[in-house]
Amino acid sequence: MMTNKRQALVTGANKGIGFAISRGLAQAGMSVWMGARDRARGEAALQKLRDEGLDVRFLDIDVADDIGVHRAAETVGSEIDALHVLVNNAGMLVDVTTPPSKVRMEDVKATYEVNLFGPIRVTQAFIPLLKAAEDARIVMMSSGVGSLTLITDPTSIFSTVNLLDYSSSKVALNAVTVSFAKELEPLGIKVNAVEPGHVQTDLNDNTGFLTPEEGAATAIRMALIGKDGPSGGFFGSHGRQPW
Repeated sequence: MMTNKRQALVTGANKGIGFAISRGLAQAGMSVWMGARDRARGEAALQKLRDEGLDVRFLDIDVADDIGVHRAAETVGSEIDALHVLVNNAGMLVDVTTPPSKVRMEDVKATYEVNLFGPIRVTQAFIPLLKAAEDARIVMMSSGVGSLTLITDPTSIFSTVNLLDYSSSKVALNAVTVSFAKELEPLGIKVNAVEPGHVQTDLNDNTGFLTPEEGAATAIRMALIGKDGPSGGFFGSHGRQPW
């Protein structure tokens, strides 16, 4: 079914912040593709939002799978002419207790595959559809621990954890954000990184103090910014964050 509505894709959309972002963008009038690698969970999440009368569709996408990501891009491209918003939200955190000297290399690679290579892979695959929108927005879901300034600031909550694989993947994602922003700015495509704050999610065993809805707010805002909005920046709930 072809539609004139503005289109969005959110990865890792079946729960937590990704689910809240999907809801917020759909409430803002967009048609939202909810990406997830688990079809059963994805369809269940989809139904919740459909029951609220929202325009959402399920997209089978594992951001760590090259072939799967390209297949997902083909699926979306066969249904719509342009993608206006891409939120690279899917992420993973192996554990928060292992010290850097003991982190297994396989866990570092798995984390990078999802948190860093995933957003690169998905953005590259969907670039033709994003370019077709002419004023697309790309949001990278980073983290406060992706800021070298904050993780070395004793007054910041983000300095209290030392996560070799997760933190370094998010620092690198911030650099990736800048790279895409530089290339795509002449095309009217804005690319920004967002940190949601310390949110209650499965990622941290629900130890956060913000709700997923509160954590999603900045991502939704950056997904909907106008032509005079920033690009190549790092933002949290209180505005621009230090790199």
